[in-house]
Order: sequence, then structure tokens, then C-alpha cells
Amino acid sequence: MTDSTDSRPTPKSSDRSNRFDRSRRTFLAAAGATALGAASIGSTAGFGRNETRSFAVRLENVSTGATLATSADGELAEQPVPLSPGAYAVHRNDEPIFTSGEPERNNGLEEVAEDGNPERLASALAERDSVAASGAFTTPTGSDEPSPLPPGEAYEFEVETPKASNVRLSLVTMFVPSNDLFFALGGASGMRLFDGNDPVSGDVSKRVSLWDAGTEINEEPGTGPNQAQRQRAPGVGLVERGTVAPIADVNGYDYPDACDVLQLTIEPL
Repeated sequence: MTDSTDSRPTPKSSDRSNRFDRSRRTFLAAAGATALGAASIGSTAGFGRNETRSFAVRLENVSTGATLATSADGELAEQPVPLSPGAYAVHRNDEPIFTSGEPERNNGLEEVAEDGNPERLASALAERDSVAASGAFTTPTGSDEPSPLPPGEAYEFEVETPKASNVRLSLVTMFVPSNDLFFALGGASGMRLFDGNDPVSGDVSKRVSLWDAGTEINEEPGTGPNQAQRQRAPGVGLVERGTVAPIADVNGYDYPDACDVLQLTIEPL
């Protein structure tokens, strides 16, 4: 994490709120977020059982106004880390969204990682043979419209899954103050939802990691002119044509730990 020990004054909470309101309007205009949110149910072939189990999923933003420290002066010196609307898939053993070390598949991950728009990825996942259920989460709990997720708020949704040992959950959401970074649950292959016959339960935040989509050249997080909160239009930025990689393998900048940004809990119903 970047060393933030200096003499800069801490921004007032009202300044942070106003800054998020401004960036939220810019981000929504760029991302074109839709009301897509209902789960889509695909084929359950290959899962081995017809019995199902439901889970409640909650993704909360736990960042603060000082979570992201930058080299900038003024209001950009320290920032929260908004999260974006995202997509998920319940699937058997597979890598439904991306493969580490390979280019983005043109399946909509780029739109999530660069602009926070999950619509195309959710649609692509619904067509994948290995996926039993998929969808997008777009609207914070208690809100009436799609929005990026500020500190203290959460996305919540439910998934119905086949009850089988090979069932996994994959989930992605944008690290908003970046060019093309995203958080992923369980990496490329997702996370098992059952330990034998027992469903996973509780805080699984440590299973979430930060990834680089390899589609746009990185700028310093929280300051780059081609990042979602500041870019003049969706997709604006220098094309990278790289491969998807964990951010730990990408040189250049420091990023906060996933657990300092989000809390992901899963509870069987």
C-alpha cells in the first residue's frame, strides 16, 4: 500500500460525499448502467443432481476516504474505492469469465473492467453451457436505480444453484478508480459453494482478488484521465492488448488489499 503518512489535511466528510456525487454522475453517464439484475437460469446438465439450494450474496463496500492514497494533491490525495455493478455465474468446473494469461475473450469483461457495465457479460454467461445460473447486480440495497457502490452501501442478490460438489460461483466487479481492473471471486475458476454436502457460509472476502483485464494501459489509480470517473467517454484510453493477470503480477502501482475495499458474504437460505 502506498505510504500516506504526510502533512496533507484529511478531507472533510462533506467534501468526500460531494466528490462521490460528482464522480457518480460522470461514471453513470460513461457506463450506461442498466436495470439488468434478475438471475437467468441456464442448463443444469453435467451437475449430477436435480436438487437445488439457494444462497444470499451480499457485497458491501467497506473502503473509507483514505483507503486509496495517491501522489496527487488536494481532493485526489486520499480516496474511497467505489465498486461497480457486476456480473456473476453459478457454474460447474470451468473458467466462465476469463483465463489467467490469456486475452480478454470479447465476452463483456472489458466493459466491466473499464466502464463498470455488466450487461454484455451477463448476457454472454447466460449462453455458456457450463453455467447453471447467471445475472448482474446493479442497484445498491435501498436504492431505486443502478449505481456504482460507495462506501457503506451494498449490492445484494440471491442465487439458486444445483446441489453438487462441483458447483462454483464466479463474480466480478470493477475497481472503479482504475483503467481496467476488476475484483474476482475465486480467480478464474470461481469458488466452490459446497464442501461435500455442506454449503459455504459466511465471510469469503479473502477469496476475492484484484485482476488486470489487460485491455487498457494502467494509469496511477485514482488520478488517471482515462479512468471511469474522469474519462470523456466509455472506452477512452490507450489500448494495451495484453492478457488477464492478477494485479500482483503487474508492475507499476500499489493497490489496497481486497479486504480493505469490500466484504463479501454468502449465506445458505
